[in-house]
Amino acid sequence: MKNLVILGGGYGGMRILLRLLPNHLPEDVQITLIDKNPYHCLKTEYYALAAGTISDHHIRVSFPEHPRLHSKFGEVTSVNLDKKEVVINEEEIVPYDDLIIGLGCEDKYHNVPGANEYTYSIQSIDQSRDAYQKLNNLNADATVAIVGAGLSGVELASELRESRKDLNIKLFDRGKHILASFPERLSSYVERWFTEHGVEIINGANITKVEPNVVYNHDQPFDCDVIVWTAGIQPNKIVRDLPVEKDAQGRVVLTTQHYIPNYEDTFVVGDCASLPHAPSAQLAEAQAEQIVQVLQKKWNEEPLPESFPPFKLKGVLGSLGKKQGFGLVNDRPLMGRVPRLLKSGVLWMYKYHNG
Repeated sequence: MKNLVILGGGYGGMRILLRLLPNHLPEDVQITLIDKNPYHCLKTEYYALAAGTISDHHIRVSFPEHPRLHSKFGEVTSVNLDKKEVVINEEEIVPYDDLIIGLGCEDKYHNVPGANEYTYSIQSIDQSRDAYQKLNNLNADATVAIVGAGLSGVELASELRESRKDLNIKLFDRGKHILASFPERLSSYVERWFTEHGVEIINGANITKVEPNVVYNHDQPFDCDVIVWTAGIQPNKIVRDLPVEKDAQGRVVLTTQHYIPNYEDTFVVGDCASLPHAPSAQLAEAQAEQIVQVLQKKWNEEPLPESFPPFKLKGVLGSLGKKQGFGLVNDRPLMGRVPRLLKSGVLWMYKYHNG
C-alpha cells in the first residue's frame, strides 16, 4: 500500500483531501494527514477570533472521513527528503511514498529586537486564541498597537474597533497609505473609515525595537497595553530548513508540476511554494487542484502534464467590521456593503461545501 503523506490540513491540504476522497483515491493508496489540530481551520477569519466577534467553533471544519485516511495530530519536527521520512513530535517516524508539504507560514519579524518575544500574533489558531484572551481582558481606554497595515492588520483593527469601542487603537504602517498593494482609491476609502471610527493610522512607520508594552517607531517609544504583529510572513521553519532551492522570500522553487526538483515524490502547496502570486487561500486551492491531477497521472503510470493554464484568481475581499468592506474582484475596486456581503457569502459557501 502506497502512503501519501499530507503535512498540514490548511486550504491546500483540505482541497487535495476533498478531491481524492471518497471516490478518486486508487485502491493501493492510503493517505496519512498530519496536523497540529484535529480539524481544518479557517485562517482567513483568525482576525475576528482574536477581536472577539466570532467564537472558536465558527472557524473550524471537520476533516473528511475515509477508511484509508489516517490522521496523526502533532507537530512536524523534521523532514528527510532522501530517506522519505517525516518525524512528528521529535520521535515518531512516518515513511512516505509521496509527500505534500502544506505547513503554511509564520510571522516574519524583520530582525526587529523584541518583536518575537513581546508581540501577539494571529498566524495560527492557538496564537489567535492567546491574542483574543489578552485583547478582550484589557481595561477600558487601554491602548493596542497593531504593527502592519496589510489585509490582516486592517481587518483586525476594524473588527477590534467594533468589538471594543473603548480601546485606543494605533495602526503602524511603513507606507504612505495602508493596503499598499490595492488601488489608492480603495486605500483612501479604508483610511477614511478608520478616521471616522477613531483608529489612529501612523504612516511611514519603522519599528526599530519592541519591549514589554512599548513599541519603538523610529526609536520613539509608544506605550501600549498590547502589541499585535501583522507585518509580514515567511514559510514555516521546517520548510526554511529544507536543503533545497528557495526564492527571495524563502519559498520553495518548484517544477511546473509543483514538485521539488530532483524529488519527484515531494510537492509543496500554499504559502511555502514559490508561485507567481501573493500567498492566499484561493491560490493554495488552485495549486492543490493541479497537484491532484499530477498525482493521479503518476499513480496511473501516465505521462505527467507538461503544463497547466495560469491560475485564475477571482480577487480579494476584506472586511471593515461586520457591515462594511472592500475588495478587488476582476480588478474592479469594490467598497462598502457589497464586498462585505460577498465575503460573508464566500465564507458560508466554503463551510457548506467543505463541512
